[in-house]
Amino acid sequence: MDIKEKLRLKFKLNRQGPSSSTTPIEDPLQSPPGDSALSPSCQDNQRKTSEPTMSDEDVLPTIESVYYGDDSFDAKEHILKKLPGTLNLDEIIADRKLLGRQLRVVSGRVSVLILEKEAAYMKELETVHRLQNSLQEALTICYEARRGLSYAQQQFTVASLGILSNYYKRQQLLGILQSLRMIKTLQQTDVRLRELLEEEDYPGAINLCLACQKAVLTFRKYRCISELSTKLQDTIETIEESLDVALSRVCSHFDTSHYEKVQLGYHLLGKTQIAMDQLHMHFTTAIHNTAFTIVLGYVELCSVKAGTSFHKRQYQDLCKFVTTDSFTACLVDLCKAMWQIMHSYYRVVEWHEIRDDKEENDESIGKKDEDGLGLEANFNRRYVRQKLEHGLIRIWQDVQQKIKAYLLASDLSDFKYEEFIHVLDLVNRLIEVGEEFCGSKSDGLQESLRRQSVNYFRNYHRTSMEELRTFLENERWELWPVKPNFAVFQLVEFGFLRHSKEFRKWSIGSQARSPGHKSGEESGAEVFLQSGFFRKYYDGGNPFGFRNDDEDNDVSHNLTEDGERHEPYEDSDSNDSDVPEELKRDYVDERTGDDPSTRHSKTTRNLFPKSPRGNVPILTNTTLGVLKLFGKYMQMMNVLKPIAFDVLICMSQLFEYYMFAIFSFFATDLGDVGDAIASDKLRATLRRINDKLICHEADETRTNENAPDGADNAQQKDKVPKPNLSSVVNLSDRDGLFGLAERMVAAESLVFLAEQFKLLHSRLDALIPAPKRTSLHQFYSCTVVMAAELRQPVYAVVAARAIDYEQTLSLMANVKWDVGDIMSQHSPYVDILLREMQVFSMRLSEVSKRVPVPREAYGILWSHCIRLTNKTFVEGFAGARKCSNEGRALMQLDFQQFLLKLEKITDLRPIPDKDYVESYIKAFYLPENILEEWIVGHKDYSLKQMTSLVGCMTHINKKARQKLFSVIEEIDKSKK
Repeated sequence: MDIKEKLRLKFKLNRQGPSSSTTPIEDPLQSPPGDSALSPSCQDNQRKTSEPTMSDEDVLPTIESVYYGDDSFDAKEHILKKLPGTLNLDEIIADRKLLGRQLRVVSGRVSVLILEKEAAYMKELETVHRLQNSLQEALTICYEARRGLSYAQQQFTVASLGILSNYYKRQQLLGILQSLRMIKTLQQTDVRLRELLEEEDYPGAINLCLACQKAVLTFRKYRCISELSTKLQDTIETIEESLDVALSRVCSHFDTSHYEKVQLGYHLLGKTQIAMDQLHMHFTTAIHNTAFTIVLGYVELCSVKAGTSFHKRQYQDLCKFVTTDSFTACLVDLCKAMWQIMHSYYRVVEWHEIRDDKEENDESIGKKDEDGLGLEANFNRRYVRQKLEHGLIRIWQDVQQKIKAYLLASDLSDFKYEEFIHVLDLVNRLIEVGEEFCGSKSDGLQESLRRQSVNYFRNYHRTSMEELRTFLENERWELWPVKPNFAVFQLVEFGFLRHSKEFRKWSIGSQARSPGHKSGEESGAEVFLQSGFFRKYYDGGNPFGFRNDDEDNDVSHNLTEDGERHEPYEDSDSNDSDVPEELKRDYVDERTGDDPSTRHSKTTRNLFPKSPRGNVPILTNTTLGVLKLFGKYMQMMNVLKPIAFDVLICMSQLFEYYMFAIFSFFATDLGDVGDAIASDKLRATLRRINDKLICHEADETRTNENAPDGADNAQQKDKVPKPNLSSVVNLSDRDGLFGLAERMVAAESLVFLAEQFKLLHSRLDALIPAPKRTSLHQFYSCTVVMAAELRQPVYAVVAARAIDYEQTLSLMANVKWDVGDIMSQHSPYVDILLREMQVFSMRLSEVSKRVPVPREAYGILWSHCIRLTNKTFVEGFAGARKCSNEGRALMQLDFQQFLLKLEKITDLRPIPDKDYVESYIKAFYLPENILEEWIVGHKDYSLKQMTSLVGCMTHINKKARQKLFSVIEEIDKSKK
């Protein structure tokens, strides 16, 4: 046996495994008995090789991994491939032994594993036997079942086929019945569609119609269905027409549920963008048709020509036929109608914004997929949003054009003031609505207002100035009774300021001064909630529906800036008839219970009588008329911002004319006395008023000669003739202090007018443009503040005539001032002068019974009287040709006696210009070196007075006297 055969046999045995656990494995590679006789060297090698050198655990890792492969592995071929080209017997034998050792180790391990798994093997073998038996039983059952089925098939084949045939026919008949029912339903769909359209359920009608169209496609094989398809298409068109009509109704009245149905209907039709285009077309049409219908109705109502047709006229031409009587009513209806249309559009925009926000929120949380439908929905939303934004401006422009054409078609110059203000208020309110609607400033509408207002207001102002002149010339200058806390805000003309901050500030101050005021109570002038028109009238109402022609008070009287109606202001504490007299006093001494005023003289007490109403404002009927004109002018400024500054100029002219009239009436009856008393600033103000506002006869003649056709120029038209004092006003009655009551009413009414003007300062400042506010501030600083200074020349005239200063001078001229002894008795002229002062005080007390004498007026009157008296003292002292030191002492005595008695007659403190007299008397005792300095520092004395003073001095020489005369002359020249 060769080596290859042995190897093949060895591998075969390894695959088959041991036949018995007790039978030893024969090594096929073992040499046969006959071959044991080898050469000695071979035997030595065999012995060396056969010696065990490794354990079983070390042998196992030496086995090549290829032997553990699949069953297709050929070990013989593997060994043969490993043989080298040149065979070495020793190597082959060594390899053989190694393979044999590996085989023995593996075989031993396999035998051990077999012995360990023998019990499990036997158990599994039993399971296999049981499974084989079960399969045999199942096979038997299957054989029997097949035999049974074969028998049943032979017995029931004919009956089964008959049943199946009948069932098939039944199903066909059921399908035909269902089709017939569907066809019947389709035939009756038209009735249901009409019902849904009558119910305005457009989405339901469209869904039903679309479902019918799908059903028609399913049953189009029937001939009757083809006719129904055409009918359904007509129905779709009918639904679209109904939707369009329903969409047009949104323009006049917006209803959320109705509009939602219409939009859903267009969405189901896939015509969202077309719906938006149609909506804007309907709004434009509604504006044009509504405006034309309203104007046409008023034109036909007021038309004097019977049978005249106005239907074919253009809107602009039609507006010219609106009469003056119906102009305002027609404008109100126009504004109401335009508001209703804009309000509906505002609700439409709001509805789409709410729906878009909701859909975008749904998409953000993943309720909608970003597929083709989502992209289309986003595109539609953007289109609708842009269309609505552009539509705001377009609709407002249409509304603006209609109102503008209506305003410019009529001449408003003949309107009454209240009616014209109402028109301006309506249009101005519409402008505010437009600004809130789309942010437009409405330049076109404001320009039409300005054109209509400028001419009207100029004519109205000229008329007002003429009326003011008439009032001034017929004014009796008597006290007009008003409440103690009276202010311009209580006049109905200022009703539009009832909720302004100026009114709240005045109201809080007025209530704080009232006896019954409680700090915890809420003010009657609460802050009005400023909200937009569209929010305020969101659920209904109309900002142009506040006028009621049947009311006694016109709209400008009882309307605030927000357009709401308020009753005229009432003073809550005006009725104090039940208040005890002692509580009506300003102050009561807790220790004595007396009024502190009783501490003054009886004469002084009578000047300030305690009134139940406190200090009553002094004003006249004309003053009240000027205040009302102020209110009307401010209404014009409030509703017509473009000409607000022009109106303010006219308003200032009313004040200036009133001021100039009082000066010319009551401060010029003694020639230059009043003008000399007035300050430089007051004289400049009066001179400016005279030049710019007062029309003189020379100006009228010059204007008529220069103007073409005898027409006045614009500047001359604004001038007013100088007013003349009414003949019923007596300014020469000595017992009445030469009209002191009338003068006081006039001067104090001007002061009150200026105070009210100051209350309106901040409001006027807000009404005029910012660049013009400097002029307003200049007017207040140069004119309004001069009202209080006008008291000086007015009261100075009374003071100059109330005391006979000439008589005093004559009496002083008879006094001998060069006496040699110091006199202990004052001169007689002092008693006569004090008697005149007492008479003046008594007459002033009588005047106070007619007119309350303000403390300011009291102080000014006494101040002027005392100053003039002091000047008389100095002038009388200066009339002394000779005067001794004892004579100067007599002068001092006379003046001190006068001051002592005067302090009992009047409570004016300090006595004005007392130093003026005392300084003149004491100057007689000055030494020569100080006298010149005194003369230079006292320029208020006249040339005569200074010359007399120096001439009577005996303690200076002739040279010094000439020097002083020269200084006095230089000072007099410098004055001139």
